[in-house]
Amino acid sequence: MIQETPQDTDAALDGELSPQDQIEALKAELEQLRAEQLRERADLDNQRKRLARDVEQARKFANERLLSELLPLFDSMEAGLAAAEKADPLREGMELTLRQLHRIAEANGLVEVAPQPGDTFDPERHQAMSMVDPGALPPGSVAQVFQKGYVLNERLLRPALVVVARHD
Repeated sequence: MIQETPQDTDAALDGELSPQDQIEALKAELEQLRAEQLRERADLDNQRKRLARDVEQARKFANERLLSELLPLFDSMEAGLAAAEKADPLREGMELTLRQLHRIAEANGLVEVAPQPGDTFDPERHQAMSMVDPGALPPGSVAQVFQKGYVLNERLLRPALVVVARHD
């Protein structure tokens, strides 16, 4: 099909072309306008989807900074609990406070990454600080955890710092 230009259409309307040629020119222009409309509609639809995705991402990670700043607090409270005596009433208060903080953080999408010795090393969520002889552990497994990691809505916020059992 021949691509008609607006000048051809204007010429067709001025009577310089035969009625059949005028019809063909108008059909071509109509087809071109429909194609442009489809492209514009698709562009608008893509833009709307992109904006919806951006809004969803902003909503999911709006509290990322706040939760990141709370991580050292979790670490400090857990270290304090590890050092506290078992029968200390202050310890019970700290445990309650820490549990509440964890509940609030979990309600906002924060998940703890706390591998146990013997778990398989996951380079996506763990950071190896050193390697040790495996002993009774399977090679490539976590031997010790220095620091817990955290994930916010499936995005790694902080990797768990671990020691890995060496492969022989």
